[in-house]
Amino acid sequence: MIPIADLPDVVPVFPLPGALLLPRARLPLQLFEPRYLAMLDDVLKTQHRLIGMVQPYARPDDSSRLHAIGCAGRITTFTETDDGRYMITLTGVSRFRITQEVDGFTPYRRCNVNWGGFERDLGVAEKDPDFDRDPFLKMLGRFFEDKGLSTDWDSLGEADDELLINSLAMLCPFAPEDKQALLEAPSLSTRRETLTTLIQFALRGGSGDEILQ
Repeated sequence: MIPIADLPDVVPVFPLPGALLLPRARLPLQLFEPRYLAMLDDVLKTQHRLIGMVQPYARPDDSSRLHAIGCAGRITTFTETDDGRYMITLTGVSRFRITQEVDGFTPYRRCNVNWGGFERDLGVAEKDPDFDRDPFLKMLGRFFEDKGLSTDWDSLGEADDELLINSLAMLCPFAPEDKQALLEAPSLSTRRETLTTLIQFALRGGSGDEILQ
């Protein structure tokens, strides 16, 4: 675990719509654009090997604007393919708040960040004491059937609260703005409540492309 005082003030950011990273969760990524290959090369030379995952705004006129809150992940695995791409895995460390974007000569974007307010991310796995798992899984089964999705239900049933809720938040096919709402949830319980609302909305016929208000 990295003490919050040791986290860097500047992190490289990877704006990727719909890609959600949460603390202690793992996100696989494929890097092939030259600017992100340069970012990977630079990050691997640092002590913490952190990349910040950030959602760009969904509206076309705001495509270069970033949401204020993202999540930094540590590169924990990487492999190179025969055609020069890199397959990496980020393990979520902590959310952060962007204070300003850094001007510089790197081909990728970097931001000054503040880690304050997210100390819980650096602790042990969260619990959700009010989580009623059986009705949630039944609702989830209807959602997966409706979306034509499949999963290992035995593993889901045995997963601890945080792994189950965060994995579903990352993997379910929600719109980028909905993913941002899941990221910004202040606790595991509120993330589960947001996730439940999104699933119920979809089951009532709501479009997955609509933005959670």
